[in-house]
Amino acid sequence: MTSIALPAERLQNEELLVIRESARLMGKSLEPGLVIREMLHLISEFLGLNRGRVVLQQPDGNDYAIRYAYGLTAEEIERGVYRPGDGVSGRALQSGETSIVQDIDDDPHYLARAVGRDRLPDETVSYIALPLMSEGVVLGLLGVHRIRGRTRALADDLRILEIIATLVTQILKLNDRVAEQTARLEHENRELKWALERGSPQQATLGIVGESPALRHALRQVEQVASTEATVLLLGESGTGKELFARALHLSSPRRDQSFVKVNCGAIPENLFESELFGYEKGAFTGASTARAGYFEQASGGTLFLDEIGDLPLAMQVKLLRVLQEKSLQRVGSRRETPVDVRIVAATNLDLQQQVSTGRFRLDLYYRLNIIPIRLPALRERREDIRPLVRHQLNLISQSYQRNVGLTPEAMERLADYSWPGNIRQLRNVLERLVLLAEGATVSAREVEHVIRSEAAGTPGASPLLAAPEVGTVRPYLPAQSHDRPQIEQALAQTHGNKSRAAQLLGLTLRQLNYRMKRLEMA
Repeated sequence: MTSIALPAERLQNEELLVIRESARLMGKSLEPGLVIREMLHLISEFLGLNRGRVVLQQPDGNDYAIRYAYGLTAEEIERGVYRPGDGVSGRALQSGETSIVQDIDDDPHYLARAVGRDRLPDETVSYIALPLMSEGVVLGLLGVHRIRGRTRALADDLRILEIIATLVTQILKLNDRVAEQTARLEHENRELKWALERGSPQQATLGIVGESPALRHALRQVEQVASTEATVLLLGESGTGKELFARALHLSSPRRDQSFVKVNCGAIPENLFESELFGYEKGAFTGASTARAGYFEQASGGTLFLDEIGDLPLAMQVKLLRVLQEKSLQRVGSRRETPVDVRIVAATNLDLQQQVSTGRFRLDLYYRLNIIPIRLPALRERREDIRPLVRHQLNLISQSYQRNVGLTPEAMERLADYSWPGNIRQLRNVLERLVLLAEGATVSAREVEHVIRSEAAGTPGASPLLAAPEVGTVRPYLPAQSHDRPQIEQALAQTHGNKSRAAQLLGLTLRQLNYRMKRLEMA
């Protein structure tokens, strides 16, 4: 077999493809056999790391055996049984350290127990065994064959294998947790129960309303991982209810009696990020008259929800990654390490992989956050939920404003037919306006039409630029000079000075709008 040189850029793209597809698989299914075998398939097809196998402890003894594999026959898998210290694989299982055999023909410890040498290429073959570690305990190992004469560097292969080993370990741990709850999950009805205690908030109380398959899939994923400590990344368009899902995840977890702390990363000025997240000591800077705990310490024992994580400045991404890895922090002005115990739930409507490729988001932080990605469906993907959502929101709004307002059947039809580019947030805004402007006890289709037209196009005579944008799963990148002073002033005038709403009209985050206003000396 002759090695073929691949451009570095292509190799990097294929690494990203393997990671992206592995993350997608984890988001699609938590069935370990399906996901792990497909991961081994990916590293074989795209990176040339062949005959991958995951070796795990036998349930009835101390021996280890191949549990999942790609490129191995059933007979080879059956032969792959090892004792700790037995051969290269057994030594890696015993020591918990990565073992690299540069040439399997020259290493006496390589047993060739599973795959015979005659089944491998005639050229020099290497073997790599990476232990699967969890809290200092060896769960098993990930092993692959590698052609030593490849142009791709061994360090690059080790880096990608370490990532895959981490993902495999996470899948195995999650599968164990899910298995413990199988009996309870089989007896639950379709209405997801958000809490384990009687009288706790139910799904509709939290504002998560609907029975569509897309919504149920997202809810099922929340339930599967709620009792674990895994980091969850909520993905979806603006207005799809990411905070509601984060709260639901918290209330379904063992941490439900502790704090749920929300941090909007897009609303904190860049120079305040560190002190807001990590806290500060008395005298750390001018005005710090007393010590203050940051959001991490406030959420200790509970859940920290990092909304708009894609807007986190690069400098803070490094510090956040350190805290996530070390599980401790230093307050501003302090040299003392403070341990923190928080469950991280992050959310974004950005394509973080695109952010990574353009240098605006760190790849290592992306890997750390993207353990369990859960995609929240847009409202147009769950149209059958619009009517129950309208009834639920209308009831809440009517109670809030002490009004008793209903809809004609035609009005309901018009609401159900609209595309709702701003999702549930936009739906509530429209319903709130309808309730407040209603002249009678019933809202007509004509009134709905008028409010929707106003919502989509701004006030009469407004520039088409300020029409509410169609929100995609990925918010497009906009340069810092994308909006001039007249455009921003017009948006603020339309929203009566409400910056958050003006930012939405302009297709910006609040932080992006504040930056542009500062650049134009409007702030």
